[in-house]
Amino acid sequence: MRIAGPILLVWTPIGVIFGLREAWRLAGPKMAVLMGAMIAVVGVLVWWTVRRIRQERAHERAQLEKLANDR
Repeated sequence: MRIAGPILLVWTPIGVIFGLREAWRLAGPKMAVLMGAMIAVVGVLVWWTVRRIRQERAHERAQLEKLANDR
């Protein structure tokens, strides 16, 4: 996992860009724009989910600290 993480972080965006370029070349600009929109929607949903998890985790930690300080 030490080497896999950085490799994925570098090659995934390169692959997405290559895929959009190929969509443009093979099916025209409409397909590339549609794929870009789909990728944007999925990205926003991932960001939204991660943000929600972090908020809930922070809320739980705050509650645990409050309970520990009340004792």
